[in-house]
Amino acid sequence: MPVADEKSPSEGKILGLFKLPFRNSSNTTSSSNVQHHQSHQTNSQVEGLNPHNNNNNNNNGSLSSVSSVARSLLPTRRRLRLDPSNKLYFPYEPGKQVQSAIRIKNTSKSHVAFKFQTTAPKSCFMRPPGAILAPGESLIATVFKFVEPPENNEKPLDQKSKVKFKIMSLKVKGVMDYAPELFDEQKDQTAVEQILRVVFLDVERPTPALEKLKQQLAEAEAALESRKKPPEDTGPKIIGEGLVIDEWLLDYRFKLLSSVC
Repeated sequence: MPVADEKSPSEGKILGLFKLPFRNSSNTTSSSNVQHHQSHQTNSQVEGLNPHNNNNNNNNGSLSSVSSVARSLLPTRRRLRLDPSNKLYFPYEPGKQVQSAIRIKNTSKSHVAFKFQTTAPKSCFMRPPGAILAPGESLIATVFKFVEPPENNEKPLDQKSKVKFKIMSLKVKGVMDYAPELFDEQKDQTAVEQILRVVFLDVERPTPALEKLKQQLAEAEAALESRKKPPEDTGPKIIGEGLVIDEWLLDYRFKLLSSVC
């Protein structure tokens, strides 16, 4: 009957009392599981702290080694400035020995030795073949080359020269006499400044490159003539065998004798 199916308020309260512990137990269990997971995660992080640092140290060491290798692969900083920068211009005159010129300037803060190298030492030579430049110093070097006649009816300016030139540089300690052996003794400190290829110019067609070449050759010749001149003697004059006379003292004595007479 409908009356028998109804539940009294006291029964509802009793059932509610029985359900409360189960709800609290589930919440407590879930919260304890979360706390356990967090504590486990924290402990794992604390336990793995030292290995993590070791991994960082290993990574730092590997990065430093990689950076050192990368630095070794980078191109060496240039010590010299070349003009022209990567070519040697020669007037095309088959069967003759022609000249080219290149200006070499030391752009570093130390003394630098340089030298020429060529793939054809029998038909080419340089003047000077090498030298030592002070910081900011420059010179014009002259390169001599014999031009082979064209073969197989080849057009003159289409002739491709296989000859190449290379300029090496070496940092040296202060002023010293140049010697090619310097580069052999310090091979690990030697740097390749530039590899120069040969370009022929038509002497019958004026071009800016040809005019610049003529100007550089004239400057190189003038510098060579100035080096041939003996240095001016500004010291005391030597009369007789080892008798050094001070000009000012001699003039004073001459005036003194003139006044007495």
